[in-house]
Amino acid sequence: MTETIAFGSYEISTDPARLDRARIHRWLSTDAYWALGRSREKQDRALDGSLGFGAYDTRSGEQVAYARVVTDRATFAWLCDVYVEPGARGTGLGTALVTAVRDHLEPYGLSRVLLATHDAHGVYEKLGFAPLARPDHFMALTPGGPGTPSSPAPDAHAAEGRA
Repeated sequence: MTETIAFGSYEISTDPARLDRARIHRWLSTDAYWALGRSREKQDRALDGSLGFGAYDTRSGEQVAYARVVTDRATFAWLCDVYVEPGARGTGLGTALVTAVRDHLEPYGLSRVLLATHDAHGVYEKLGFAPLARPDHFMALTPGGPGTPSSPAPDAHAAEGRA
């Protein structure tokens, strides 16, 4: 089921058929610090496996913003790839987009919705996001990083001999 929400001269929709995949890829791969150089194939796979939100100018019909949510729709969600094109920034559209995401996820009764940001803490804090209360409970696996099979920890060979 898709939703459409009006916001001034914009509308926010969860209809995947409306997403302008080429535009989203261009925005993220050339202008979003977290996704610079992301391939179109990888971006399309990410979009296919996620819940996408598009914001559209009601006059032109063009997509002007995007957000993506990775979720099981039961316990967890990761809000990512939030992007508002430069011409639509400063209008409150980014806040409206994230509000639409938050409100859309609310009926699922999720235990946690996470996001990562380098520079937009204030935007997200207005909508109820807060720093992790217990960051020491969270860990991350970075494939190819230290200790992974493709890059063993310095003492991995010694540990293998003890098994």
